[in-house]
Amino acid sequence: MGIGGTAKKLQKVAEMGEELYKRINELRTQVAEMRETVTETHERVDRLENEVAEQRAILAALAEHEGIDVDALVAEAHISEAESAATADTASAAEGSDDTAAGGDTAGTDEHAEDADESTSADTTRE
Repeated sequence: MGIGGTAKKLQKVAEMGEELYKRINELRTQVAEMRETVTETHERVDRLENEVAEQRAILAALAEHEGIDVDALVAEAHISEAESAATADTASAAEGSDDTAAGGDTAGTDEHAEDADESTSADTTRE
């Protein structure tokens, strides 16, 4: 190999080095910006958590003043949410059984049926 070939290879290596240097500097900039964003987000989350805690305390004081049982309301909300989820599960299980009756795919049907049985027994237990 002659000097010309070696010079071309060295030039190529130098260009690759310059490109990598640019990319590394870009990555450093991105990492610095990301750190700043994370710090700002952390501070914002801390402020929001403090505000929520203050609002929760105010609501609890108002509820106590009005004679409202906050724990009972929260429990009722969780029960309603669970019932909504169970209804959605039952509806999707029924949808799956309609597909099976129409000659659709039967894979996973047993799983949906078990979910429906569990939600039905849970409704019966609650009554």
